[in-house]
Amino acid sequence: MDKLKQLESFVSVATRGSLTAAARAEGVAPAIMGRRLDALEERLGVKLLVRTTRRITLTHEGSAFLEDCQRLLADFANAEASVSAGGVKASGHLRITAPAGFGRRHVAPLVPRFRELHADVSISLNLSDRVVDIAGEGYDCAVRVGDMPDSSLVSVRMADNRRLCVATPAYLKQHGTPKTPQELTQFACLTLSSDASQTRGWAFQVPKGTGSELLHLKPRGPLDCSDGQVLHDWCMAGYGIAWRSTWEVETEIAAGELVAVLEEFSAPPNGIYAVFPERKHLPLRVRLWIDFLKHNYSQPGFWRAK
Repeated sequence: MDKLKQLESFVSVATRGSLTAAARAEGVAPAIMGRRLDALEERLGVKLLVRTTRRITLTHEGSAFLEDCQRLLADFANAEASVSAGGVKASGHLRITAPAGFGRRHVAPLVPRFRELHADVSISLNLSDRVVDIAGEGYDCAVRVGDMPDSSLVSVRMADNRRLCVATPAYLKQHGTPKTPQELTQFACLTLSSDASQTRGWAFQVPKGTGSELLHLKPRGPLDCSDGQVLHDWCMAGYGIAWRSTWEVETEIAAGELVAVLEEFSAPPNGIYAVFPERKHLPLRVRLWIDFLKHNYSQPGFWRAK
């Protein structure tokens, strides 16, 4: 049985959550999809999906394998396109969306540069902190930061994103430096207000026995805000310690304007993803845009550029 077809079937079933839905999308019987999955699991020697009469769920190994498969299939499609497209130029209208803060810094500056390379493509950029319904609202691609929930969308990981506690040198000189996450209760912490999305609080990797565990804390302070840019500005002004993404503060850290604290307790990174609806033939303009983002985000100096 074709290995690529097994991977495609696995991704289709995993993202749709149903053998029947995946089979319907491909126009085959559910039993055929089931045989492909059985053959894949037997070949790998690992259980990828837990199938019951009511639902299908991914195992831990299946979740990790899904992300790898989505990336491999996207890369394969891009490789085919680069050959089959030949001299064909990208054209048409590209609709993209990204979170407001991240998009202003790390998507919007790339849009005109992309169009300089592809003059026949027109582009609309939407910046919003709400979770945009990509397929329902007619977007070709979204940039998203953080852990990706299971969905029918295809995601390509483009870069890692870490969260760090940061403060100005002046604040730390005046108030001291926390040595453990628990000591944050003694400092002015600049936090997102309760109506914002950071519901689980600040995450840290702390020792436990012979290993470690993920610890979530909800520090308090005299100032909070629902807007991350405001927290960044308050932190730069020396009003306290903030927990910010590396994409937001690496430039200031490199310049010595901010100092990272509690780095040894930093939680594992999440990702920065390009997300798009599952399509059999992704338009060339979308493939080129994703490749353009990946290329720029992989450059060592990109995140520190002003």
